[in-house]
Amino acid sequence: MEVNRDEAERCIDIATAALTNDQPEKAQRFLEKAQRLFPTEKAKVLLDLIAKNGFIPRQGSHSEFSGSSGPRQRQTPSENTRPEEKPSDTSKSYSADQLDAVRRIKQCKDFYEILGVQKDASDDELKRSYRKLALKFHPDKNHAPGATEAFKAIGNAYAVLSNANKRQQYDQCEEERRHPSRHGPDDGNFEPDISPEDLFNMFFGGGYPSSNANVYTNGRMRHQRRERRERQRDGGLALFVQVMPILILVIVSALSQIMVNSPPYSLSFRPSAGYTQKRLTENLKVPYYVGEQFSKEFAGMNLKNLERTVEDDYISNLRNNCWKEKQQKEGMLYRARYFGDTDLYQRAQRARTPSCAKLSEITASLHG
Repeated sequence: MEVNRDEAERCIDIATAALTNDQPEKAQRFLEKAQRLFPTEKAKVLLDLIAKNGFIPRQGSHSEFSGSSGPRQRQTPSENTRPEEKPSDTSKSYSADQLDAVRRIKQCKDFYEILGVQKDASDDELKRSYRKLALKFHPDKNHAPGATEAFKAIGNAYAVLSNANKRQQYDQCEEERRHPSRHGPDDGNFEPDISPEDLFNMFFGGGYPSSNANVYTNGRMRHQRRERRERQRDGGLALFVQVMPILILVIVSALSQIMVNSPPYSLSFRPSAGYTQKRLTENLKVPYYVGEQFSKEFAGMNLKNLERTVEDDYISNLRNNCWKEKQQKEGMLYRARYFGDTDLYQRAQRARTPSCAKLSEITASLHG
């Protein structure tokens, strides 16, 4: 996977640019691709932030991930906030825009109006609209009164309109859509086959916990889930029986390879099975462990070639560890800047990168 590192970093750069241009879906695609190519702390942090916040930048504001020298400060509620919109505490705050958006959803007369699409909207348009609205109204992100009901209405609307049969039936019921209930359109017989919470998790991979959202279950849903679990259990057992001979062959082959081609040295920091004698390379003084018969098998040019290999492996490990340490430190800085955490920012600045320091020391000695 080492060869994929440059391509992964290119994908992260594209994703960061997409985030600044208010394109969270494009950013998520490239970040997931980057993780498949070469997992990094930076991509993981960005994916977590997209999953938790949706990342919808405000116009005129600076990017959440700008290269500023200090952490981003949290905004405080405005003094002229209307009384009914003032938060009861900092964890349950909401804005006037969020409250107005919830009211708009409640006033919608049909599912199309809830999703903000035309009646001839394609499946892709429905998906894009649902993604945007579900992130905006999820109860863990939007604490405005009625946000939970709005979130459920959005999920129910998409669950019905994304089903071709239900959508056709829904379009034929003009009278029912002209008489919405207090919490949204009267869906009559148009009961979704999936709860709004399950639908959200299906789209976003469980990006939000469901602790604050109302549970949506009925007899039919429980029956379907029980049947699905039984089918998965039966199918899993049959698949295991089919794959078991292949697994046995792979395990036996791997064990035989380990027994036959054991390396003559170990770069472990302490003795291990078969490697009990500690040695240092002649050039860089790299510590490594060997077996009891090592001195009889390696001498002269064979020993020099082996120690050259030991040093190459050691330097390669240092490069990988140095890169990981830098990624981890950069990930902490991203979190600190995004959440305005001064303490985390200071800890990230003080974080040490011992592998990088050792690599610099060895590089200097080689070129000295």
